[in-house]
Amino acid sequence: MAELSEAQIVAAEERGRIAAQVEPRAASARYDRRQGRIVVALTNGCTFAFPPRLAQGLEGATDEQLAAFEILGAGYGLHWESLDVDLSIPGLLAGLFGAKSYMARHAGQARSPAKSAAARVNGAKGGRPRKAAGA
Repeated sequence: MAELSEAQIVAAEERGRIAAQVEPRAASARYDRRQGRIVVALTNGCTFAFPPRLAQGLEGATDEQLAAFEILGAGYGLHWESLDVDLSIPGLLAGLFGAKSYMARHAGQARSPAKSAAARVNGAKGGRPRKAAGA
């Protein structure tokens, strides 16, 4: 493996300093049992929270498991050792609660009275309407 030059090391360190200033990082985090939320305080002073049931690998976790996590990578991610789950802070802020396949599987699973009523109507007609030819 090739050795890194001093210039490359200095450039990498500078990229790291810039990333630490502009990328969202966790300053602290906790599991709020009462509200059933993971609460993350960011280094920029903002705070966000999410229900763990949305995140891949945390869906069926107990309160004790959810509370036992650590902040990784200078605040870049959250890690649950007992569940073997890692979530990135930038991903969570972008609404990505798991791998692409996990997110695709859970898209459209929302339930609402309107969606249930539409499904019943379509079922009475014989199922989902077919797409028109050429559409």
